[in-house]
Amino acid sequence: MIERFIARRYLVARRGAGFACIVTWVSFIGIALGVATLIIVTSVMNGFRAELLDKIVGMNGHVVVTSAKSNGIANHEAAVKKISKSSSDVINIIPQIEQQAVLMTNGGARGVVAHGISESGLKSKKLISGNIKYGSFHKFQGQRILIGKRLSEAIHAIAGDKIKLYIPDGTITPFGTLPKEESFEIAGVFEVGMNEYDKNIVIIPLEAAQSFFNLTHMINQMEIFIKDIEAATKVATGISRALGSDFLVLDWRHSDASIFHAVVVEKNVMTLILSIIILVAIFNIISGLTMLTSSKTKDIAILRTMGLTKRSILRIFFYIGSSIGIVGTATGLALGLLVSLNIDRIKAFLEQLSQSSLFSEEIYYLSQIPSKIDWLEVTCIMAFSLVLCFLATIYPSQKAAKLDPVEALRI
Repeated sequence: MIERFIARRYLVARRGAGFACIVTWVSFIGIALGVATLIIVTSVMNGFRAELLDKIVGMNGHVVVTSAKSNGIANHEAAVKKISKSSSDVINIIPQIEQQAVLMTNGGARGVVAHGISESGLKSKKLISGNIKYGSFHKFQGQRILIGKRLSEAIHAIAGDKIKLYIPDGTITPFGTLPKEESFEIAGVFEVGMNEYDKNIVIIPLEAAQSFFNLTHMINQMEIFIKDIEAATKVATGISRALGSDFLVLDWRHSDASIFHAVVVEKNVMTLILSIIILVAIFNIISGLTMLTSSKTKDIAILRTMGLTKRSILRIFFYIGSSIGIVGTATGLALGLLVSLNIDRIKAFLEQLSQSSLFSEEIYYLSQIPSKIDWLEVTCIMAFSLVLCFLATIYPSQKAAKLDPVEALRI
């Protein structure tokens, strides 16, 4: 079609319209960067949520049951049976002990969270048993424990070394309560990829934990894993009814709500802010096409006298604007996907180049930058960009189509 041919000529050969050409390029770059940035940000935020959910829920369970009236649960076997019958979604129940302790090293004391768990329970916790970096969890029995990699590095201890744990509520004597101390051998070192867990958690065999924390034949927590993570609130409600008021039941949304809420809020705010980049590029398209119309006034008049209708002139400028939008959006899509799929490699390269850490594990919890592409969100971003680009061409296209050829040739 003649309209497309003329539109291509105006886009490629822009003699006499230098500033309009610059504005067009700025529009193209703005759209490409806006789309790419939105895809990258949403992918990283989705990755953060997925990784945090995988790590936190994988460590703590979808639903957690504790005693509401005492420090321990004595007849937990009966509670386990009630939980199993309360919902068909329940696939695994892990009785355990979770308690704070003090780990003594040559460099001083540091607080840790001790998890007492049976060997069968540990095997079902793939986040731990599937990420043993040194040693073996098959030796997990007696006075042997597992520690996180960051903790291992901090205390300079490896598999086979011995460490001491202390608790303040130990042996009762006529002179008061004395701290309790026990030595444990490191059976293995795990790395789950989340700094909080790799640095602060030790895993103790359940029987050893019951003896150490003075909870003989008792536990103080039950972790429940279910089929559908989104049904956690419903399952927790059913479990609470089955167990009664003596137990406190929390699902993952309540126990770690602040972290996930912060990720969602940050994602929404960043999306809103970065959308402004595309809006600025849209205004540049309007400005560029308006200036092009002004610079091509005589060309438009000649085309009209040669027989082109107002509709044809409108199509020419609509093709120009929409071409900028389509090519800019496609470029942004390719750039955004490329960066999203290789973001951790890019981070490693930039860290090596700058000789500094760009992603602190202490701040961001995770050891790697996660990325998860949501194709529905990518489609929405592309649709948003294209619709705005098409809308931006309407005013300058109509202005060019309404131009009077007689008046234009007189100028």
